[in-house]
Amino acid sequence: MRVRPIRSALGVLVIGGAVVAAAAARSDRVDGWPAYGHDAGGARSSPLIQITRANVARLKVAWVFHTGDVADGSGGAKRSGFEATPLVIDGRLFVTTPFNRVIALDAETGARRWTFDPKIDPRADYGDGLVNRGLATWVDEKMRADGACRRRLFEATLDARLMAIDAATGRPCNAFGVKGEVTLRGVEGYEAGVYHMTSPPAVVDDLVIVGSAINDNMRAQMPSGVVRAYDARTGAERWRWDPVPLARSSMKTGAANAWSVMAVDPARHLVFIPTGSASPDYYGGDRRGNNMWANSIVALRSKDGEFAWGFQLVHHDLWDYDSASPPLLATIARGGRQVPAVVVTNKTGLVYVLNRDNGEPIFPVEERAVPRSDIPGEDASATQPFPTAPPPLVPHRFSPDDVWGLTSADRDACLAKLKTLRSDGIFTPPSLQGSVEMPGVLGGANWSGSAFDPARNLLVVNANILPSMVRLVPRAEFEAAGGRTEDGEYAVQRGSPYGMFRRFLQSPSGLPCIRPPWGVLTGIDLAAGTIRWQVPLGSMRGFGGVNGDIPPGSLSLGGPIVTAGGLVFIGGTFDPSLRAFDVVTGRELWKGDLPASGHATPITYQLRATGKQYVVIAAGGHAKISEEKVSDALVAFALEK
Repeated sequence: MRVRPIRSALGVLVIGGAVVAAAAARSDRVDGWPAYGHDAGGARSSPLIQITRANVARLKVAWVFHTGDVADGSGGAKRSGFEATPLVIDGRLFVTTPFNRVIALDAETGARRWTFDPKIDPRADYGDGLVNRGLATWVDEKMRADGACRRRLFEATLDARLMAIDAATGRPCNAFGVKGEVTLRGVEGYEAGVYHMTSPPAVVDDLVIVGSAINDNMRAQMPSGVVRAYDARTGAERWRWDPVPLARSSMKTGAANAWSVMAVDPARHLVFIPTGSASPDYYGGDRRGNNMWANSIVALRSKDGEFAWGFQLVHHDLWDYDSASPPLLATIARGGRQVPAVVVTNKTGLVYVLNRDNGEPIFPVEERAVPRSDIPGEDASATQPFPTAPPPLVPHRFSPDDVWGLTSADRDACLAKLKTLRSDGIFTPPSLQGSVEMPGVLGGANWSGSAFDPARNLLVVNANILPSMVRLVPRAEFEAAGGRTEDGEYAVQRGSPYGMFRRFLQSPSGLPCIRPPWGVLTGIDLAAGTIRWQVPLGSMRGFGGVNGDIPPGSLSLGGPIVTAGGLVFIGGTFDPSLRAFDVVTGRELWKGDLPASGHATPITYQLRATGKQYVVIAAGGHAKISEEKVSDALVAFALEK
């Protein structure tokens, strides 16, 4: 699931915790940000040490660049969200805008170098709004060093094209496809807007690999969620992989698409695919069984697309619990050995640590009984996979004891609503009366993903604690005049016996009904499978115009990075801020103001031994959170002289 509207009506070495002074004094390291997750495996870990826990309070704005691409939802265009994570390579910063333009900047000054415009129609009805999360890059080692398009940038656009751009000039690479582009519209059931691209491709073995974003909840038979690989030189298709071929051939379903970010292991020639839910999201009576390989992490052999292994995180999904988080590749200390792992966080708030070679759980996973469905024709899975470690990031149940309100009237309204709903804990199936979904439709962990500190075997991940409710509406009632009057989101799920209604559980003030915090940042020891620390992240003060004594903790969409300077940097919250936390303790050390919420993952880089270390984040607000301002600002911070 991608976010739906929320309405107001509703390194440095550490020994015993002390920084080694000699390491802290050095600042001559040089490093860029060459991939979405810094490295191909998405660990989001920087070796830079100029900015430390001791001096991070001196961070100030170094420069701001405005892309010019912003839409507030008026004038025929959907609202934009600036979710891009830039790349920094060879002294230049490359960033995508919500309109799919690619802009190259001087990474130290923020001065524009060139702009590429694929000329999408910003008024088209893209299901996720105007959103793009970034680029991938590739170097053609067969070309001479000064050859045109030796380094290419790849972007997948909202109107389903794969573009190849010369990183030096911003011009299309004409040898790729037709004049630098390949159409991605050749899939079963393709429909403009319904089938689009939001995340960066993956690049490995001279191939560029793309998934897709497919709208949720529209109908039973949605377009195919096929993953495709193209020759990085020519654009010729080399292979494709369908996540649910058996279900698609005999049942009314589709999607199971890979809309999030992939990870690759070049040494093992593997690409790791996170897949979403099969359609329709909230009724599975016509897609019986576990729906392999929806809601999974799947390893494919990168050279030919052959299936290596898969692990399903949610069986027969009825909650829109996509594998939204990018997989993260790490080597962890376990039982006296260094184990290659793939770490997958999920909207369920569960964390799975799997052996990278075969998909076997490193921490045991148990199939546990979960609530059964009472919907005629629905055959929900009797069990779901729960890792025995690490512990869940968020609560799995919303009971009357958990109800909270800013006022007694808010609390009473929340209690009254909860009493009308089925609430049996996580994996409570959708019902005719309405069911509590906990974690809610945001998760848990969403596309924000996680970061890994290899010196401490520490995984850092942000998660939401926001219950929602979902109700199935019989088709006749759904189609009847005046049958859809409740404030929230209705979806047709055409081709199934039921439409769907859902909304977050909010008090009359618009704040969540559950006791705060509503968002947390967690540090997990991946060697022991334990939580080292967990702290509230951000603030919801001002949401819906509500101020006063609002406890800390915000919904968050936008992920963390870690540095060898002992820091975690993260934006992502409702309040427009970039924050730095102590990676050892989780203590907040610094907060920098942004012109709008930074629903993106930041980056950090230092280009010269005598230069500055920069931390950069896209601050544009979110396309689906109507309470937030929209902006087009890319903001860089550095230490004050």
